[in-house]
Amino acid sequence: MIVKIAKIAGLGLAFALVAGISAYLTLTLIIKSEDTVIVPDLEGKDVVYALEILTELELNTKVKGSEYTGDIPKNHVVFQEPQPGSEIKKGRDVRIILSKGPKTFAMPHLMGLSIQQTDIILEENDLCRGELSRTYHRQMEKDHVMAQVPASGTIVSRGACVDLLVSLGRRPAAFKMPDLAGLTLEDALQSIERLNLVIGELKSAYQNDKPRNTIVEQEPVFGHRVVIGSTVRLLINRETQKETAGHSAGQATGNLFSYRLDSGFLNRHIRVSLNTAGFTNDLFDDFVKAGEEIWLLIPTDHEATVFLYENDKLIKTQRYGAY
Repeated sequence: MIVKIAKIAGLGLAFALVAGISAYLTLTLIIKSEDTVIVPDLEGKDVVYALEILTELELNTKVKGSEYTGDIPKNHVVFQEPQPGSEIKKGRDVRIILSKGPKTFAMPHLMGLSIQQTDIILEENDLCRGELSRTYHRQMEKDHVMAQVPASGTIVSRGACVDLLVSLGRRPAAFKMPDLAGLTLEDALQSIERLNLVIGELKSAYQNDKPRNTIVEQEPVFGHRVVIGSTVRLLINRETQKETAGHSAGQATGNLFSYRLDSGFLNRHIRVSLNTAGFTNDLFDDFVKAGEEIWLLIPTDHEATVFLYENDKLIKTQRYGAY
């Protein structure tokens, strides 16, 4: 009887042990299956697709580098590690190498494109901009490509540089420089602006045989051939500070500072301050109508900084060096 009971107890214990081991293995397998995933096949796939699928699988994407390939498009996966079908835990890294496209390819057509569009195409194809030359052209718009070297369709390698000839637009019309002598500074500046010329250096020197505050010299001189955008320098018949103080005559040089107010309806309080030699003085302090322009002659015998305030807010800062 005792032997029979012992056998029954032994069988029960063995059954319980087998059941426990089976439950443990089953639970371990379930947990393991939840923590691991199968690595997908990424070779030949676009990098965006690779990032999306690995993110969904809770795997990290590590780009190890890139290389030129003739059969796999640019920004597609060339190689992956671990290999497709491998079983790895979530949160692990999947390393990929991307394609840079073929090493050689046909040169893109750039003629007629703007320089901004050209730079984008060059960057996309791993090309660099070489020598940039400019010239006038009757038909081609300004800043558009007139010619390229290498020519479009030529087989080139990645990293090659492309020389460009870019249009300056139509050649500006030439005309004779008008005579500004005898005009006031304001009238001379208006004439220069109407002709689309650029105001350059302004100087002053006193000549007692000519009307004060008028133009006595100009460069380019009257009748000289000029084009739109040419710089005009003026000499104004004006007493210098030294002459006013009774000293010998001299020349004062200056640069023209200008500021045009935005259009609108309300007058703005404009204050222009000049800082030179450690001192700050107000050159202009008044209310100005919207849309109007102010002009100020900045002396250049010392380094100077001009500060322009509109309604007590600093709008513009400009530095000048001494001659």
